[in-house]
Amino acid sequence: MMEIFKRFTFDAAHQLACNVPAGHRYAGLHGHSFEVEVFVGGEPDPAKGWVVDFAALEAALKPLQETLDHGYLNEIPGLEVPTLEHIAIWIWDRLKPQFPGLARVVVKRGSFGEGCVYSGPRG
Repeated sequence: MMEIFKRFTFDAAHQLACNVPAGHRYAGLHGHSFEVEVFVGGEPDPAKGWVVDFAALEAALKPLQETLDHGYLNEIPGLEVPTLEHIAIWIWDRLKPQFPGLARVVVKRGSFGEGCVYSGPRG
């Protein structure tokens, strides 16, 4: 079993006012630079020599990046509460149908040294 990964970045604004107390540092409108890594696992195809075509993965990621980049995450359907956890699930849900070997989605706020790793639903 092998995993390949593709990385992309985006900058976006969000607000967590609905799920944090007043005065919390994330209650107000603010922005971050995010980094996303998407891992797809499997055995390399014997004829092609790869787990998945990076061009296909890049093509699938492009519209997600375009939706997220320089946007207000709270206004994106499914990201009304735009925590790292919800961003990772949102990306997973959009990629899993096309990439059955999707293994992990990692979303980071590198400047804060924070991140989230999502490996799909349990059970």
